[in-house]
Amino acid sequence: MPASRSVVIGVDSSTQSTKAVAVDAETGELLALGRAPHTVTGSGGARESDPEEWWTALAAAVRAAVRDADVPASAVTGIAVAGQQHGLVTLRADGRPLRPALLWNDTRSAPQAAALAARLGGPESWLERTGSVPVASMTAAKWQWLREHEPEHAEAARGIRLPHDHLTERLSGAAVTDPGDASGTCWYGTATGAYDPEVLDLLGLDPALLPAVAPSGATRAGTLAPAAAEALGLPRTVAVAAGTGDNMAAAVGLGLGGAGLLDHPVVSLGTSGTVFAATRARPADPGLAGFAATDGTYLPLGCTLNCTLAVDRFATLLGLDREDAAPGGGVVVLPYLDGERTPDLPHAAGLVTGLRHGTDPRAILGAAYEGAAFTVLRALDELLAACGLDPAAPAVRDRPLRLIGGGSRGRAWTETIRRLSGRPLLVPAAEELVALGAAALAAGAATGADPVALATTWGTGTGTVLPPAPRDEETWDRIASVLTAAAPTLLR
Repeated sequence: MPASRSVVIGVDSSTQSTKAVAVDAETGELLALGRAPHTVTGSGGARESDPEEWWTALAAAVRAAVRDADVPASAVTGIAVAGQQHGLVTLRADGRPLRPALLWNDTRSAPQAAALAARLGGPESWLERTGSVPVASMTAAKWQWLREHEPEHAEAARGIRLPHDHLTERLSGAAVTDPGDASGTCWYGTATGAYDPEVLDLLGLDPALLPAVAPSGATRAGTLAPAAAEALGLPRTVAVAAGTGDNMAAAVGLGLGGAGLLDHPVVSLGTSGTVFAATRARPADPGLAGFAATDGTYLPLGCTLNCTLAVDRFATLLGLDREDAAPGGGVVVLPYLDGERTPDLPHAAGLVTGLRHGTDPRAILGAAYEGAAFTVLRALDELLAACGLDPAAPAVRDRPLRLIGGGSRGRAWTETIRRLSGRPLLVPAAEELVALGAAALAAGAATGADPVALATTWGTGTGTVLPPAPRDEETWDRIASVLTAAAPTLLR
């Protein structure tokens, strides 16, 4: 690599692991990938992780990426973190975690979310203020749960951070967040671009405990703090971006900005399933999260808790490889193994119906794929309708879906999405879109370049287009009927 070129580091700190990519800042070439695992603990709705493990994993992944890229540490000019959204990190006065972080998929806070949603004028008022109605995943509900169940920890907290905020602070020493990840707290006003004082009062939350909101995730938070530079083996001159949430970083990696209205709907298949699109509109729908994008435009999003991890669990229970699936036929699976978010069923359990003596186990696994895909695609229809588009209109249905996440690399996932959506799919060639989006934010912090424009130049959102398959209306209607009939039971 020419000495005049710089390398930037993009970090994806997700639920299960940290991945760090070393990227040529000029061409977008992925030079190397480092990775390190996380531990998630808890049962009965609890999901927690030790933020110290996130930091250890980040340092290990970054060191591995720089080493395998075979570049001198002096070539690295910027770093940014994209993190799992919504997690509640409580800090001591010394900036270290007070207790394990409550993760986005911790559903213990469902009662607190429902109680909060009824306050301040009800759901419509929350939509107007924050763009989202509180649900169990939102940070506000988790903070309220902590106040009610562990008041000693709430009272002892000297800082409140999201996962990516905490890691950015460890890197730079700056307490800073961005509009995108902040919009997932339910105490940040997407209409005003600032923390909502009435919501903070309702939560008994001192704004001094929160990080400052930078104008965008590419904002330069500072440079590496001495301890961070030593831990990463990088020079202190490396620029640290404010960073953002994982979904917002994926949008940057795809080159999505706020120029159009849902020109590029995205389906992300990971531990959770998400659907989102960049837009300048600010749709208000209680079934969606009205997130901000990292540049302050909007990224409306629907999220399901049960996606690849839930389907893999069915494969394990059946003793099958995850690809050894067949269409479900008469079998219907609602794979709500961890409750559900869209639809909002935080206490739901999984449901399997339609079994016979002769049922092929592969059909049960296929039905798990179908149930998860149905939930994600129905959330997409809600998103399109909330933005004034008819999901069934040919002009909408003929537009390719961008399919990303680990599931997009699996044959069973892509074929199930094609069959149930009836739409063409664009599968980007780049696999680490969250980390690549973070790398573009890092380059923006180092050079002042627009991260979305830079990612577009890099071409990280381009890939293979799969033609549409005939839409499987029969399977779609069967799953919809079972969900409707089971809803009263699932709500308990």
